[in-house]
Amino acid sequence: QVQLVESGGGLVQAGGSLRLSCAASGRTFSKASMGWFRQVPGKEREFVAGIGWSGTTYYLNSVKGRFTISRDNAKNTVYLQMNSLKPEDTAEYYCAADSREYGLGYPSDWKDDDYWGQGTQVTVSS
Repeated sequence: QVQLVESGGGLVQAGGSLRLSCAASGRTFSKASMGWFRQVPGKEREFVAGIGWSGTTYYLNSVKGRFTISRDNAKNTVYLQMNSLKPEDTAEYYCAADSREYGLGYPSDWKDDDYWGQGTQVTVSS
């Protein structure tokens, strides 16, 4: 059974940093894309960042230059380094892993039947 477990969320002041981690188990994702999404109550889930199996990366425009996605295949883990956080970054952040191999992590690649974590809350105070 595949599990994705996020950690690293919390409360931070505007301008601060957080590093989210997502550890996968039950399957190796070294040949699959992994990504991060976020959602606030009453709004649709939003793509934040994706990293393809070969290391290609894609970002939501509003986080470019502030967030960095990376992966450690030896640990089957994906990270999201978030710097210069803003109150509008406040959301529940979810990790995702592509159910197919050799994806690029592009925003439109993700589907409901991919693997999803339970989420970690990030709150940025002004």
